[in-house]
Amino acid sequence: MDKLELVFTVCALVGGTLFLIRLVLQLLGFDGDLSADHPGDVETSRTDASFKMLSLLGITAFLMMFGLGGRAMLESRPGQALPALVVALLAGGISLWLMAWLFKAMKKLQSNGAASLDQAVGLEGSVYLTIPANDVGKVQIAVNGRLNVLDARAAGGQTLWPP
Repeated sequence: MDKLELVFTVCALVGGTLFLIRLVLQLLGFDGDLSADHPGDVETSRTDASFKMLSLLGITAFLMMFGLGGRAMLESRPGQALPALVVALLAGGISLWLMAWLFKAMKKLQSNGAASLDQAVGLEGSVYLTIPANDVGKVQIAVNGRLNVLDARAAGGQTLWPP
């Protein structure tokens, strides 16, 4: 085994192992924050890095595919290092981009479950708590098939009573 073949093999094994461990942990929900007590003050700014290009999962995917692509190219064309490096870099780059794209797409599927007030405008509902004149009460309204209790104000300055 020559040096380049060894580099590709190590990248494939290390990247593949770390990729699978990280993927399983993330799918099981163990990708959250860890907390610990420590002395002193630390100022950090929180960012959501789950959809950025250089995530831990993306880097391990790059290493895995870099190793596998380079190793496969060396197997099909022994002794040709340049094509193997090109294929390895392409395979790694594509996997890095694909992981970033997948997590960005999954991020778009996230919903906080709260009803948007824009969706409730103009819908019919019923008074839940009395709405005094020129004050706020509560109404029940179905938004997207879900019953919500929202603050409401009467439109003519009159008092509205529950049924």
